[in-house]
Amino acid sequence: MRRQGMVAAAIILAASSARSEPVETGALDDRPAQSAPLEPDRPPSIQSSLGAFGDPGGFRSLLAARGITYNLLYTNEVLGNVAGGVRQGPIHAGKFEAAVTLDLDRLAGWTGWSGFANVFQIHDTGGLRDRSFQRLITVSNIEAYPSTRLSELWLERNSADQQLSLRIGQLVADGEFFSSETGKIFLSNDWPTITGANLPSGGPAYPLSTPGMRLRWTPDASVSALLAVFNGDPGDQASVNRTGLNFRLNDAPLVMGEVQLRSTSKTDELPGSIKLGGYQHFGRFDDYRYDRAGLPLASPRSTGTVRRHAGTSGVYAVVDQQLYRPEGGSESDGIFAYTRISSSPSDRNLIDLWADGGVVVAGMVPGRPKDAFGLSFIYARISDSARRSNQDRVFLDAGFQLVRSYEATIEVTYQIAVAPGWIIQPDIQYVFNPGGGIVDPSFPNKRIKGGAVFGLRSTLTY
Repeated sequence: MRRQGMVAAAIILAASSARSEPVETGALDDRPAQSAPLEPDRPPSIQSSLGAFGDPGGFRSLLAARGITYNLLYTNEVLGNVAGGVRQGPIHAGKFEAAVTLDLDRLAGWTGWSGFANVFQIHDTGGLRDRSFQRLITVSNIEAYPSTRLSELWLERNSADQQLSLRIGQLVADGEFFSSETGKIFLSNDWPTITGANLPSGGPAYPLSTPGMRLRWTPDASVSALLAVFNGDPGDQASVNRTGLNFRLNDAPLVMGEVQLRSTSKTDELPGSIKLGGYQHFGRFDDYRYDRAGLPLASPRSTGTVRRHAGTSGVYAVVDQQLYRPEGGSESDGIFAYTRISSSPSDRNLIDLWADGGVVVAGMVPGRPKDAFGLSFIYARISDSARRSNQDRVFLDAGFQLVRSYEATIEVTYQIAVAPGWIIQPDIQYVFNPGGGIVDPSFPNKRIKGGAVFGLRSTLTY
C-alpha cells in the first residue's frame, strides 16, 4: 500500500504543479485551450433535421443570445441474453438527460464565469448486469437505479488567458478523469470497474455526483493537468442518495490527479493522447483476507473482526491513437485504437488489475460517412487477497467453495447515423466468468455461466 500510495501521490503532485514537455501523441479527446469557457461537448443535433420545428418561436436562439444554452439527450435500449447467466430474457432501459450551460459573462457580466447543471430521468425494467449475470463489468453505461435525479451543478472560473480554470460544486469524476474518447462508442464503456467496485458507493461517477473542486491547467494545446478533491462517498444510489440532492460533506475525501499529453493538430500526422493519473481515498477499508490478529478470516480461530486499512489508492494510464486516416479524411475519420490500464493494492480491494481497449473504424463505410464500427475487450482481475481468502475457505471448510479469478467482456458494436443527432446502434457482447467465477444461486455446485448479450440502442440529441 505504501508504495502504491507513493506512486499515486507523485502523479497527483505532477498534475498539480509540474509542466510536462509536449510530446507527439495527441488529442482524440479533451478540449484544448480555447477562448470560450470549458463546457460539455455538443454532438450533432436533431434540430437541424426538424426545420421550423427545430426551434419553435426562436426560443432556443433567444436564450443562446443571452448566454443560456440547453441540450436534451434521450437514450433508449433493449438488451437481452439468450444463454448463460442466472436467467435469460430481455430488459428495456432508458435515460433522458436535460443539461443547461450558462455563459455568466454574457448573462450577468461576470467575466470568465460559466455554470452548468444537468438532470437525469432513468427508467428501466431491471438491470441486466445484476438480474441476469451478477457480473462486475458494466453491460450498459446508462444502467442505474430508476429515478429522477440531479447530476452535476457547478460554477467555473477561467483565467483571462484561458490557461487556468477552477470548477466547484456538485461534480462527477468520470467526465474528465480516467476516460477515453475513442472508447465512448461502446455500451460497456463506463467508469472503470476497478474504481466502481473498490470505491465507496462506486465513487463520483454516473449516476452519482458529489461536492468537490477541480483545478485544470492548460498552458498550451499539447498539455493539460487536472487536480480534484471530492467528498469520498456519494451515497448508495438506491437507498441513500436517490435524487442526487444528498450533498454529503462529512465523508473522507477522494483526491484525483491526471496529466494529459496531446499532439498538436498537423495535417501530416495522426493525432493521439496519453493520460497518466492516480487517486487516493482517505477513508478506511476492510482487508479481504485477514482479521485484526493476522489470522485468515476463514480460520475457526479467527476473531471475525476484520483488519482495517487507512486509505486506498490507484494509478492508471489511458492511450488514444489514430492509426490510419483515409486520404482527404478528417481527424474523426479512419482507424482508432485505445487502451486503459489500472492497478490498486490487493489487500483492501476486490479488483487489483483492470484493463480495457479496442479498435474503432469511423467514416470509412461506403455511402455511410457518419457510421462507425468497433470491437473492444474488458478484463477485471479479482485481487490476490480475495482469491486467497476463497482458497482459505476451500482448505478449511467442508462445503463446496469456488475460487474467483477474473471477469472479461468482448463487445462488437455498430453505430448507424440515421440523421444528424440520431443514432441507432446494434450491439453484441459476450461475458466470460461472470462475477469472477461465483456460484450460481440456482445450482450451488456450479459457477454462473457466461453468455452472449444482444442489444439495440437509440440515441437522440437535441
